[in-house]
Amino acid sequence: MKIRLSAASAGLVLLAGIGTAAAQEVLIVPEQETVIREYVVKHPVDPVELPPGVEITVGTPLPDVVELYPIDEPDVQYRYVIVDGRTVLVEPETRKIVRVLE
Repeated sequence: MKIRLSAASAGLVLLAGIGTAAAQEVLIVPEQETVIREYVVKHPVDPVELPPGVEITVGTPLPDVVELYPIDEPDVQYRYVIVDGRTVLVEPETRKIVRVLE
């Protein structure tokens, strides 16, 4: 009985870890990604250089000195910025990077 309980406990811990990782990654359906990519191409902005120490990784907040640009399309809640030729999607409330489009 203890073995089953331990296996069940381990399974719950594993599932909790997966849920936490998934919460950081934003799921964008292919159609929405297409809309975002087309919008960025039609509305070019100057690329920015990030301050030293700021990395382009999901979950990293961008400093207030980085101007974020809106995506004026229905059902798109993110803002964007161009860094090193990549489109970086940012959650406006937290300024955290939610997705990097190559």
